[in-house]
Amino acid sequence: MERYDLLYQLYDDFDTATLRDYQEFVDVFPPVDSRVALEHWQDASDELEDRKAEVREAFAAGETFAEVAARATRDQAFTALDLYSKYGRAVNVLVLDVDETLRSAGNTDNEIPRETLHLLTEFHEDGVPIVICTGQTLENVKGFMIQGLGSEVVHSGDLSIVYEAGNGVFTPGHGADTKQLLYEDLDESVRDVFDDVRARVLTDAPESIRHGCHLQGNEFNVTLKPNFETGSKRSREIIDEALVYQLDLVGEAVARATDTDPESTANWSRRYYAKADPEIRGVLEREGGFPDVDLDAMPDAVRDTFERIDVAYYEADAAEVTSLELDKVAGVEAALDVLGVEDPFALVMGDSKSDLRVMRWAAETDSGIGAAPEHSSSDVLDFVLSTDELVFDRGKSAEMLRTVYALNRLAGLS
Repeated sequence: MERYDLLYQLYDDFDTATLRDYQEFVDVFPPVDSRVALEHWQDASDELEDRKAEVREAFAAGETFAEVAARATRDQAFTALDLYSKYGRAVNVLVLDVDETLRSAGNTDNEIPRETLHLLTEFHEDGVPIVICTGQTLENVKGFMIQGLGSEVVHSGDLSIVYEAGNGVFTPGHGADTKQLLYEDLDESVRDVFDDVRARVLTDAPESIRHGCHLQGNEFNVTLKPNFETGSKRSREIIDEALVYQLDLVGEAVARATDTDPESTANWSRRYYAKADPEIRGVLEREGGFPDVDLDAMPDAVRDTFERIDVAYYEADAAEVTSLELDKVAGVEAALDVLGVEDPFALVMGDSKSDLRVMRWAAETDSGIGAAPEHSSSDVLDFVLSTDELVFDRGKSAEMLRTVYALNRLAGLS
C-alpha cells in the first residue's frame, strides 16, 4: 500500500486529534511539586502509550505512524509526504531565525513558546543540528537559548549561532573553531568605514535620534533600534529618521576613505541605496530627502565601497549598516562546516530580507526548503509561495516544525 493510502488510513481510522492532545500535554506539562498533578500527568502518559500501541499494531511500520499521528495534523502529515515525494530526503539541519519567526512580539509575548522549544529538543535528540541565524548579538541569543533549551543542548556540539546576520558564528564545543569572527577577514578599508560610522552614530546624531534610539551592542554591525515599542507609530517615525541619518553617515565615512567630497558622497549614498531597495527609496521620498543626483558621475572608488556595504531598513524596528560580503548565507555556510554537515538539506525559517538570501541559497544549491510566517515581508512570502507554500501563522513556528518532524519520520520508511 502506498504511503498516501497509509496516511489516509491513519487519520481516518484513529482519533489522532485526541492522541496529539495527550502528546502535547505530556511534552509541555510544567514542572510542579504536586502529587495530584504528577498523578494526572502519569495517567495522561499511560493513556498516550495505550493509544500509540493501537496505532503500532495496525501498521507494519507502526512506530513511525504512531509518532506521526502524535505530532502532526492530517494537513501537516500530507504536506510532509508531498515534500518527501518532491525532494526524496529528510531535513538534516534546521536554520532558524528568531524574532518574528520562532517568537513574535505580538503573539508570543516575545518568548519562544514551550511547544516550539520542546520540538527543537526532539530534533536535537534525533541528531539534527540546529543553526540559530539572527541579527541579534551573540550574548543576547546565547542567553535566551540556554534559558529555553538548556545548557546541555547549547553546548552539545550540535548547535551553532550565526549572529549579527552573519558577521560571527558561535558553535560551542568545537575548540578553536568555537567562535569565528568572520568580519576580521574583511579588508581594512571596509572595516575603517564601519569604525567611522560606529564612532559617530550617536555622538553626532540629532537630539531626536540620540533620545529616540539606542545602539545595539554588536561586535561589528551598526544597528539603531527604537526606544519605543517595535511596530508602533513612534518607532516607525524614529527609524525612518535614523535611516536617512545613517545613509548620510555612510556617505561621509566613504568620502573620508576615498578622499571625495562628503556632501556629494552623502547624496550618492542616499541615491545608491534607494535604487537597491524600494523601501529605502520610499522613506527618503516621505522624508523629503531623495536627491536628484546622477549615479553615473559617482567615482569608481566610491561605487566599489558602496558595493561592499549594505544599509538595511526594517520598518519600525531597525536601521542597520552591515557588510554585503558577510550575510546570513556566509554565516550558515561557516556554521555547517564546523558542524560537519557536508550535504545539507535544511529547513530555513525566517521573515526578513536577510533570511530570504538563505532561502534562495538553499533553493539554488538544492540544500533545503524555505518556510515563513504569514506576516513576513512581501519578497519573502512571494518566494515561499512560489516554491513549497510553507507559510505558517504568526507565533506558530511549531506548526512548521511538526510538518518537518513528520517528513523525517516518513522519510525513514525508505
